[in-house]
Amino acid sequence: MKIAIIGAGNMGGSIARGLAKGSMISESDIIVSNPSRGKLKELKVNFPMITTTQSNTDAVAGADIVILSVKPWLIESVARELKLKSKQILISVAAGISFEQLAHYVVDPEMPMFRLIPNTAISEQESMTLIASRNTTNEQELFILSLFNEMGMAMLIPEDKMEAATALASCGIAFVLKYIQAAMQAGIEMGIRPKDAMQMVAQSVKGAATLILNNDTHPSVEIDKVTTPGGITIKGLNELEHTGFTSAVIKAMKESR
Repeated sequence: MKIAIIGAGNMGGSIARGLAKGSMISESDIIVSNPSRGKLKELKVNFPMITTTQSNTDAVAGADIVILSVKPWLIESVARELKLKSKQILISVAAGISFEQLAHYVVDPEMPMFRLIPNTAISEQESMTLIASRNTTNEQELFILSLFNEMGMAMLIPEDKMEAATALASCGIAFVLKYIQAAMQAGIEMGIRPKDAMQMVAQSVKGAATLILNNDTHPSVEIDKVTTPGGITIKGLNELEHTGFTSAVIKAMKESR
């Protein structure tokens, strides 16, 4: 199974790294194209077996799966340039580009297609990846789900839920990082060294996520376990609410749709 990735920017490069670290696709079966050589050279430093090229058409020539990881305004021109075959599987990583639009950009509008929204943690195999499908078989869906489950967690959802889910999973990682940054600043103000503060907060966030994922519990259940009456945690939580924390998060998510 050969995979071509068109675009070696932040997301395309992250996907290539995630695939190379996994067990389902051989590093030598990954080919990445990009107009500039800089990004390709960066990729080859740690993954020398990945094939790189500056020609999009060369990249897709022998590929079974083609991942378009270019800016949304470039999708049409790049997709038309590729002239993909009906037997190939097209995966678009461009937010906001619908299947209906993609169908107009390819030779065969009935070819199997996926829309994919990962986040940048895919390079560390810790992405929350959203997947929608069109004209695909159950076997193809299971394969793509398995492929991206190796790089974190993948979820198949209807296309009409992609925008809302993108706010939670793709934009959401930036919101979590913003919290980590803010908590670090508080720690530094209280006298903790920056690197130590970062590790403390990042591990706390990782631990919180692991608790609810491994135990399938609601966040409120885990919050109750650490909020003793009159304790310091409930005081901090109440201050978060007094300053509009929950409302701010909800508004940020809705603005990111």
